[in-house]
Amino acid sequence: MQTARRHLLQPTELGLYCEQGGFFVDPWRPVEHAVVTHAHADHLARGCTHYLLARDGLAVARARLAQAAAISTLEYGEPLDHSGVRISLHPAGHILGSAQIRIEHAGQSWVVSGDYKLEPDPTCAPFEPVRCHVFISECTFGLPIYRWPAPESVFREILAWWQGNQAAGRASLLYGYALGKAQRLIAGVAKIAQASGIELPGPIHTHAAVELLNEAYRSSGVELPPTLRMTAEKTGADWSRALVVAPPSVHGTAWTRQFGPSSSAFASGWMRLRSTRRRSAVDRGFVLSDHVDWPGLLSAIDASEAETVWLTHGSTATVARWLSERGRDAHVLATRYQGEPDDLESQPIADKSPALQEPEV
Repeated sequence: MQTARRHLLQPTELGLYCEQGGFFVDPWRPVEHAVVTHAHADHLARGCTHYLLARDGLAVARARLAQAAAISTLEYGEPLDHSGVRISLHPAGHILGSAQIRIEHAGQSWVVSGDYKLEPDPTCAPFEPVRCHVFISECTFGLPIYRWPAPESVFREILAWWQGNQAAGRASLLYGYALGKAQRLIAGVAKIAQASGIELPGPIHTHAAVELLNEAYRSSGVELPPTLRMTAEKTGADWSRALVVAPPSVHGTAWTRQFGPSSSAFASGWMRLRSTRRRSAVDRGFVLSDHVDWPGLLSAIDASEAETVWLTHGSTATVARWLSERGRDAHVLATRYQGEPDDLESQPIADKSPALQEPEV
């Protein structure tokens, strides 16, 4: 029985491989059959012959892949038999179209979480626990210090910061990863303003990389307030009322100088650490993550009812030790990445190297 479990998914130099079904889960390099949890760069490898992903994520995957890419989709919970292996996709709550991948064969079931969070997010389907024998979980923020505040309180802070900047005659530059975080920020601020019975303080402008994904979200049925794509520099324009949402990779570049007097902020789980906030060289840090925090991680593992837990991405050794000391069968799964390679959620601004820069699209 243990041998069957070990070999339903196995780590290879290309990523997790299911030999019985002849497919990879989130491969690191091009393969023939890729089952994909979501469209972030460390999970969606370009150049695969065929992709399978959640239907909600089709538009964002198309924005990241060649238009000719062969993509099949499943509704959440819809089963598919692939070479005798039963595959189904279940909401992960990370970004639009993010899925946990459940694989069943010979009486054993494994679930690959991909990236996930438990907090509510109007821009994607909420996380749903999936029972299994083996749960492969991310633990990007797998330390007890990482406990997220209520998202509503964070969006109120962002709205107040924007209003304060406007009163001081400064543009508000808000940094968040172009896929997922940016759309959550835009939707969240608008929702809080509406709940408070006020109009947005001013227009929302977006970097081209953000607006490309905004369009994919809107085409998928996600409601976002109106946004204005940044084009050429407008010399002499008044940006003091504007909220500008951009990827963190533009921080400190010439692109930001067009706004004149401004205040910058970064929305990330890493802002939970005071030392990281200081190193990031932004004026404000907002604690908002699209990854699960410590209590949520433990809750999700318990909800899976898994007999065995594999841990990847982040503080794997710490979480494995914590679980093992409490009688759980927990193991570390080596990975090529320690977070999304072009996502500042996985690495503080001040520590980013050129090789990790988010591509300009």
